[in-house]
Amino acid sequence: MAAPDARELECFLILADELHFGRAAGRLYLSQARVSQLLRSLESKIGTRLLERSSRRVRLTPAGTRFAAELEPAYAALLAAVDRARAAARGVEGVLRVGFVGTPNDAVMGTVRAFRERYPECEVEIVEMTLADPVGPLRGGEVDVLFICLPVDEPGLTVGPIVMKEARALAVPVDDPFARLASVTAEQLADRTVIDIAGRPPPGWRDFLAPPRTPGGRAVRRGPAAHTLQEALSLIAAGKGVLPFPALIEDYHARKDIAFVPIHGLPDASLALVWRANGENARIRAFARTVR
Repeated sequence: MAAPDARELECFLILADELHFGRAAGRLYLSQARVSQLLRSLESKIGTRLLERSSRRVRLTPAGTRFAAELEPAYAALLAAVDRARAAARGVEGVLRVGFVGTPNDAVMGTVRAFRERYPECEVEIVEMTLADPVGPLRGGEVDVLFICLPVDEPGLTVGPIVMKEARALAVPVDDPFARLASVTAEQLADRTVIDIAGRPPPGWRDFLAPPRTPGGRAVRRGPAAHTLQEALSLIAAGKGVLPFPALIEDYHARKDIAFVPIHGLPDASLALVWRANGENARIRAFARTVR
């Protein structure tokens, strides 16, 4: 019996992750019909059903669950070996400077660790950016790639893969009336002062962090401007205003004088990798592959 090929295995793992043929097809850049064909071929070679599909849901069979659990680490090791071979051929070495804004969270550091394991000949330096000018050091060549929340819509910058999506939480002083609520809505920002972002942030990025209007169109009053994350948190603690952050910021910057309240009605925070289009090289492409 013929052995499964790499495309069939990749298709199955993505289906096992998504449990949705349309999304899996999108990730694979294939038609849904081709995804179904690859799955049938794999199941024929394995000799059992791996997924059950109905008009309402897709789920793994017990055999599919076991196979996915065993296949995933082996397939990841295979890809890592391929990447290392490519690195040797393309010269993924030297120094890669990775910028971040706010917090080097688990998604950021997990990517950095995985990259270091795959490309031990390439040194990685981690550099913090300010809220006031997050992309300036990227444009100036001080960093090679940047983890930043979208939107970033500037000429000359390539927006690469999204690392994670996160709901938003409103940072308020611990003695604020909002701190006693289970959640708030974006419309309630019209009754508050929002900490502004100083400097030269990307167009649209400042409005994402410090919305000038509620979803219903009500104006939001902007207060003092912060240049850095710590400056913003200090202004909030001092009662100068509030600010909607990605919710996970509480995990890294919890303070006794600040409460983080879930806020509904604002777009999720999408953390993405960005780099200069004219500065793309083998190191950056390898790092982007690691993110993906």
